[in-house]
Amino acid sequence: MKTATLPSLRVEPELREAAEAVLLEGESLSSFVEHSVRVQVELRRQQEAFIARGLASRSDAQAHGRYVDAGEVIDGLAQRLEQARRKARPA
Repeated sequence: MKTATLPSLRVEPELREAAEAVLLEGESLSSFVEHSVRVQVELRRQQEAFIARGLASRSDAQAHGRYVDAGEVIDGLAQRLEQARRKARPA
């Protein structure tokens, strides 16, 4: 597969120094920037999918007239959390 380049990026010297200061051993600034771009692309894809699922759920609720009160959801989540905490406690 043929490779492509990202646009050159002008930043303040302080940002470059900060990025260089956190590089791992053997890591280049270029690989750090590439990794950062990949992470952001995936995050934005996940956010987009999350919003799409939420909008679809809203449409489904509107179409069928089935809604769950927010308080009921919070109570159910609190119960699940408490059960998980009890299960995780050492005996």
